[in-house]
Amino acid sequence: QVQLVESGGGSVQAGGSLRLSCAASGLTAKDYCMAWFRQAPGKAREGVARISSYGKPQYVDSVKGRFTISNDNAKTTLYLQMNSLKPEDTAMYYCAAHHWGCFTFNQEDFTWWGQGTQVTVSS
Repeated sequence: QVQLVESGGGSVQAGGSLRLSCAASGLTAKDYCMAWFRQAPGKAREGVARISSYGKPQYVDSVKGRFTISNDNAKTTLYLQMNSLKPEDTAMYYCAAHHWGCFTFNQEDFTWWGQGTQVTVSS
């Protein structure tokens, strides 16, 4: 049973930083993909960043150079360091994972999802 629990959301002014965490349990396969998605009010959920079990990160263009995805050595916690935040980054952020190659942000590929953590950026 895989469980993902996000934390670290909050309210911040534009230009500020936040660090999201996702506590993962039950990921036992050697190959896996973990990702952060977000959904703003009235918009579709979109992939933000993903990282494979081999540690290769990928980002959506809108966050490149500002966000960094990483995980700890034990692969039990996923992080998203968010710098230079903008009001358009305001959304519910979700952690997700699946047990195969990490090639796309196709949401149908992701088997497990967390409950989400809210990020609000004010101007």
